[in-house]
Amino acid sequence: MYSEICDYPVLEAEASVGRENLLLLKIWNSLMVTVEDEVFPSTKGIKNPSGQTKESPTSTEGYLKGLESISEGTNRYVFERDFDIAIPEDSPCVAATPQQSSPFVAANPLEDNPYVTTTPQQSSPFVAANPLEDNPYVTTTPLQSSPFVAANPLEDNPYVTTTPLQSSPYVAASPLVEPYTNVPPIPHSVSHIDDNEAGSGDEKSRSEGVYGASSISDEIEEYKIFKSKKDLTTSLSIISMREKFQFKTFKSNSHFTIIRCLDTSCSWRVRAKRLEGSGYWMVTKYERKHTCTTDFKKVRYRQATSWVVGECVKKRLINPGRVFKPRDVIDDTKRKFGVDISYSVAWRGREYAYENLRLGTPEQSYSLLPGYLHMLRETNPGTVVNLEVGEQDRFKYLFIAFDASIKGFQYCRPVVSIDATHMKGKYRGVLFMAVCHDANQQIFPLAFGIGDSENDAAWTWFLRRIKDVFGERPGHVIVSDRHRSINNAVKEVFPNAFHGICMYHLLNNLKNKFKTKTKELEQHYIQTAKAYNLQEFHVLFYTLCCAVPGAKEYLESVGLDRWTRSHSPSRRYNIMTTNISESMNAALVKVRELPITAFVNEIRLLCQMWFFERRNKAKDFTSKMSKDVEKKLEKRRDRAQIMDIRYADEYNFDVIDGDQNFCVDMALWTCTCGKNQLDQLPCEHMLVVVRKSAYEAYDLCSPFYSREYWYESYSGVINPLPHITSWCIPEDVSSFKIMPPDVRTSAGRRRKRRIPSVGEEQSQPKCSRCRESGHNRATCQNPIALHPSGQTFTACSTNPSFQGASSSYHPPSSIDDTNS
Repeated sequence: MYSEICDYPVLEAEASVGRENLLLLKIWNSLMVTVEDEVFPSTKGIKNPSGQTKESPTSTEGYLKGLESISEGTNRYVFERDFDIAIPEDSPCVAATPQQSSPFVAANPLEDNPYVTTTPQQSSPFVAANPLEDNPYVTTTPLQSSPFVAANPLEDNPYVTTTPLQSSPYVAASPLVEPYTNVPPIPHSVSHIDDNEAGSGDEKSRSEGVYGASSISDEIEEYKIFKSKKDLTTSLSIISMREKFQFKTFKSNSHFTIIRCLDTSCSWRVRAKRLEGSGYWMVTKYERKHTCTTDFKKVRYRQATSWVVGECVKKRLINPGRVFKPRDVIDDTKRKFGVDISYSVAWRGREYAYENLRLGTPEQSYSLLPGYLHMLRETNPGTVVNLEVGEQDRFKYLFIAFDASIKGFQYCRPVVSIDATHMKGKYRGVLFMAVCHDANQQIFPLAFGIGDSENDAAWTWFLRRIKDVFGERPGHVIVSDRHRSINNAVKEVFPNAFHGICMYHLLNNLKNKFKTKTKELEQHYIQTAKAYNLQEFHVLFYTLCCAVPGAKEYLESVGLDRWTRSHSPSRRYNIMTTNISESMNAALVKVRELPITAFVNEIRLLCQMWFFERRNKAKDFTSKMSKDVEKKLEKRRDRAQIMDIRYADEYNFDVIDGDQNFCVDMALWTCTCGKNQLDQLPCEHMLVVVRKSAYEAYDLCSPFYSREYWYESYSGVINPLPHITSWCIPEDVSSFKIMPPDVRTSAGRRRKRRIPSVGEEQSQPKCSRCRESGHNRATCQNPIALHPSGQTFTACSTNPSFQGASSSYHPPSSIDDTNS
């Protein structure tokens, strides 16, 4: 139930006791139905325009007197009515809801009527004690033999029709049409309106656009509901741009608004009002037809504001990685509506769309972060979240580890790759991450952190959170680049874990130090780092040192155990680089410019998708090992087909591989090549023994590669979060406001391209015109050959026409040259 204001016109003809009223009274008495206690039983009272209230008349005589008193002052009164979803229709004589809103039908039937009793067929001089007998007005055959009731129900009666609400002079042919009522129906789509869902005024329209679902539409019709006045105005602005007209607000307040065409002689107009007790607005009147002249139809429209343009392009910006420049906004608006907008309007419109899609501005995103983290823990029990603030409640550190990642880490190899990357938002910051490999050689996310920069304090704080959550496993290995802060933090937090470095980062340092970028250096270095045994390492390392003088001392000072597989005191498996961390950076590269809350939500969505897809893939896989390991074993089996075997005893074998031989000990599961000991996967030499003996290849594999571990690592579920309007935030959390970090932003456009690492080679553009590197087609000024004989044509950078032709081009001197 909620209140509604309806305008009820009172005809002057009803103000006096005339023939029409007497006729109605006669018909009413003949039907043996009396006027109920109130003429309008569902009304609370009659209010005149001055605000005075008159009680409703309680009898027919009072009704007639009431009509007389009404006609003295004005012919228009307002009735304040309480109603449900079913709304009275257009007639004072027949209500849309039975027995309501009519002076001739009682609100409570069968009460207070001397001719109709609440006890059926008793205590009435006109109704016999024995039902349906001895009554001249009631027959034993229902609805027959009465001069006032037709033999066929609802027929032959000028006041009751077989088609409801039609064919009566007192009932409108089309329901819910003026002049008898102005009360619009409530659409079924809005069956209940709650103040907590919609807000209570225009001051909340912006927050509804940012955080709530929008009701903006490109179509308007009567009785249509909008969540706010701003959504209504935006919808009208989109329609005006599409239909090439302009409008202005004629009158508006917190309860209603009237919008007219800019041309005062035009009949187009819209009237809407706010539904009482809510922030919803409903269109009550809409004149579609335009009668304005072409003078008011211009190329530049007053309705093409930045927030209207933002609503139009918002759907194109849903994907965080979509590049949509202000020039694209200008072209899109011109192509869709034929409207020209300025660059500043396009830029502000795009920023408005970003603000709506990214949970508000960067400042609002920080204040929303505590509530988001609370809901993240509520929907994903076991998830660890640490939020630390500094002075003046400014953001300092954030750590997130999903419960699914915490439970799945025990089924992954204990080799963790850590790295950091810079964020691209307004307040910058650094994203810390820790990942590892699953059984299928894919990225398994462990934890994420956000801090101010890569320094000793930030890395120490992040690694302490990792140790508190995941602990330290036997054979724990941490792989990273050579950043000094990482080295200091690992020594302090993980003193017992082995800290290896990425061999690729060390290769770039080697190139930069010795100013050499030959492919031979890179090839010798990678083979040396990946060598499985010491004999192979010494041969390759000697070759490397001979190719690059001075490389021996430099690489030994770094530590051979930190970048080589053969010298590593802990098993690194096949994880010799931080490529999995770099791949994680690449997966998040398009969302790193988002505000912090939207960025954390994108991380959750990515991990949620990965866990779901990989869990189903592992569930449907039927082999004992993971998919990637099965492919690797198949390749090694193919290589083992060409090898020969020599038996020593039941456990020791000599495998001939070309001009080399390898000793295999099946009792210790070892091979002199070293692959099985370091990777815990059978090498091709052991597969030769398996093929010619009773051993099983899967028994030689580590359980970290099994399908069972693959599935168990993703058995946890990362649950989605409800819409922000459905969040239930405690008072202590909602009252906790976080300020953005104190960051000094430099003038100019923010840098988005990362600074390349030391020794990193950057790819150069290649021209599609001359096929040379270092420039593109737009800036190419190299001459190109037009004829095999050497005639050339040079493009002009200012004018690409033939006027820019070089003087080196000469027209053919003969017909033979032309034909050739």
